[in-house]
Amino acid sequence: MLKSNTLQKDYTQSETCFQCKMPFDIGYIIPNNDCVRLLSQFVEEMDLTNLYETYSRLKENQASPRTMLKLVLYAYLDGKYSSREMEQACHRDINYIYLLDGKPVPDHATFARFRSIHFAACAEGILSETTQRLYRLGELSGKDIFIDGTKIKARANKYTFVWKKAVTIYSTASIQNTLCG
Repeated sequence: MLKSNTLQKDYTQSETCFQCKMPFDIGYIIPNNDCVRLLSQFVEEMDLTNLYETYSRLKENQASPRTMLKLVLYAYLDGKYSSREMEQACHRDINYIYLLDGKPVPDHATFARFRSIHFAACAEGILSETTQRLYRLGELSGKDIFIDGTKIKARANKYTFVWKKAVTIYSTASIQNTLCG
């Protein structure tokens, strides 16, 4: 029987529990050029008074609206749109734990409430401020507008679609009819 090399002393031989060691400051694990740091800094500099006004009061153990916004935006960047996926990621992913900054993990109902009640009320203003800041930083030029021509109908199926040319013709014709008559 071969004996394996022990790199760390096993303190659980006579104990029934196992203690997990995790550093208190996890910020050094995340690289300096990671997008989670950029997102965190970006949201920290935003004026979120409209978002804070949607709350009547904040509980002590609850994550702040700024932290919730960071978590939701990072989850969208990460491709997680379900509130249950967001909650699971907050338990497991080091980037989400970094964004939580020591606060307890919000449950899926908190994520759903934040998106439907608080974020929906001021999403247009937040996205407008984001666009303006990106324009000031030089990330957006503001010169070009790109239209892909996709039109989606409410009762869409594979036999109902709208061509871009037809939409532009009818939209300009309806504008002229409105102005002329």
